[in-house]
Amino acid sequence: MTGIDLGGVVVATTLAFRPDDSAPGGLAVDYDRFGEHVDMLMSNGCHGVGPNGSLGEYSSLTDDERRKVVEVAVDAVAGRGLVVAGAHGVGWHQARAWTEQAQEAGADAVLLLPPTLYRASDDEVVEHFARVAEVGLPIMAYNNPFDTKVDLVPGLVARLAEIPEVVAIKEFSGDVRRVFEIKELCDIDVIAGADDVLFELLVDGAVGWFAGYPNAFPREAVELYELCRSGDIARARDLYSQLVAVFRWDSRTEFVQAIKLSMDICGRSYGGPTRPPRGPLTPEKADQVKADTERALAALERR
Repeated sequence: MTGIDLGGVVVATTLAFRPDDSAPGGLAVDYDRFGEHVDMLMSNGCHGVGPNGSLGEYSSLTDDERRKVVEVAVDAVAGRGLVVAGAHGVGWHQARAWTEQAQEAGADAVLLLPPTLYRASDDEVVEHFARVAEVGLPIMAYNNPFDTKVDLVPGLVARLAEIPEVVAIKEFSGDVRRVFEIKELCDIDVIAGADDVLFELLVDGAVGWFAGYPNAFPREAVELYELCRSGDIARARDLYSQLVAVFRWDSRTEFVQAIKLSMDICGRSYGGPTRPPRGPLTPEKADQVKADTERALAALERR
């Protein structure tokens, strides 16, 4: 698996829905709008997309919907970048099946959480990744201790890095110190996973950004990433300071609703509603997202 690069700005894509009383939650997947959104991201310089992640509401999709989302993403990217499909599952047998599906659809890699509904031991986590790795696709491990209650601490990441297919770790703990410790223990690419510590993680050596808010700010996200990677820290810090207030919504419970609302405000792509169990934002939170988004847009226009 050497030589596989899952870095760059890979956007954890939102998923568009349209009203349909016959669909789950009264909302059907709008595949046309989703394909248009993926095309918009790639046309604005993003390096790839990550369908069927938490931001893509994978856990509320039917099996057929989840399968087709990956197929649409691959078609819309059309060879212009990466497709890193979410393959999360309760156990390795489900995650492996989703990885096989992603491989058949033409995805380049998968994003993989530990078992999603079970607080697995270290040995169980390693087996989970090893079993999925047997499919042969590159794996970006995903550390999200808030949702899974399993923390992929640096020592455990080092064990996962011994699996040849595990080539990167999406780090979402919020602890920026982990970049150095992971790099001290093993040779694995660290990918920034939380938008509101992006600058710090990139400065400390992360090589990619598996991103949420680039759904709404794709051009600016790519510029920010490239400034950090090129070492132009002063300009990167200035751009980051204009965006970080709205980026903080990526680390809050209502991140899906917030990012979709910001997309609608920015007007580059359709955000729309979320499928149950996610409901709409409260009026107070919607007002705050709107204010943070509009403040960012105004600051960007003054540049």
